[in-house]
Amino acid sequence: MKIKILGPGCANCARLEQRTQEAISELGVEADFEKVTDPAEIASYGIMRTPGLVVDDRVLVSGRVPSTREIGELLQKA
Repeated sequence: MKIKILGPGCANCARLEQRTQEAISELGVEADFEKVTDPAEIASYGIMRTPGLVVDDRVLVSGRVPSTREIGELLQKA
């Protein structure tokens, strides 16, 4: 699983990454994390508000920080 956290490096971006890592750990799956801070690359995903969560090139979340539980549910469906 390839996970990208999209955003400029703000507190919400860090919170999204932390919660996503917690969800991955709870699910017991392996994932590669990448931080994307380039505005042009973020825009290429159609995200207008950060932070964004992209899994295997699919945008799952943008503009908010969901709970660890919700992220886990999203990851299971991805």
